[in-house]
Amino acid sequence: MTIYDTRNNLAKVRAATVLADDGKQLAATRFEPAGPARGAVVLAPAMATPSRFYAPFATWLAESGFHVLTFDYRGTESIAAMKAETGDALRWAGDAASALESLVDEDLGLPLTWIGHSMGGQFLPFARHDLLDRALIVAAGSGYWRWNSDGVRRRAPLLFRVIAPVAMRVAGYYPGGRLGILGDAPSAAMRQWSKWCMSPDYYGVDVPDLADRVAELEVPISSLSFSDDELLGPQSIRALEELFGPTVEPHRLSPQDLDVARIGHHGFFREAMLPTWETTVLPHLAAE
Repeated sequence: MTIYDTRNNLAKVRAATVLADDGKQLAATRFEPAGPARGAVVLAPAMATPSRFYAPFATWLAESGFHVLTFDYRGTESIAAMKAETGDALRWAGDAASALESLVDEDLGLPLTWIGHSMGGQFLPFARHDLLDRALIVAAGSGYWRWNSDGVRRRAPLLFRVIAPVAMRVAGYYPGGRLGILGDAPSAAMRQWSKWCMSPDYYGVDVPDLADRVAELEVPISSLSFSDDELLGPQSIRALEELFGPTVEPHRLSPQDLDVARIGHHGFFREAMLPTWETTVLPHLAAE
């Protein structure tokens, strides 16, 4: 069922599902070009960011000739689901891997790109990257609090050790929207992510084979980061790029580079950035 058509009828959008490796059905959306396709994209979202946030960007990709799959991590579809969800952040990494494999299973016969925003970029080593032709990570870096931007670094210990635990006990989930700090998330995922952010090893504290995983990363990776990111500092970005290894091609941009007033951690995917996407995104996608 088509749920949305662009005004120019260059793309169609329909509701879909992704079957995770444990049988869980994940809410997803397919954005499809109206004409011949030249590539396919799976778009992995950031922490506490619903997939609908990426609709303008995914629609533009479809209008540009790409099949696009967006999805929501389990337990993020409603407040009730967040309260009931027991899966942690590593379980979300498995969801992202399943989303990629579901697109591969369709056998579209098209070059395939992983686009990961923030946490979605961090999850690349947990997916079948041997199935990919390219990867583009956007505003993705280590979440270790000491490498965050100045403002976040001052507040991070209080958030992770006091505010978030108390809020989750009271609300039954992490009410980031009400707190004005990140978005909403299930408690288990927030607790694990908080643990990661307090360690210089970040998710390495829970992934003993992380070095082996990243050693197998051979897919060409482009990394877009932004000088006005209000969450991640330059060291955060460098840490992840260095972890992923020599296949990473870094691109650090300022608002002035793109002739915009602000980009920030989430702003690159907002519709106002559409005039910049052709030059900043298309060169990094696998296409026929």
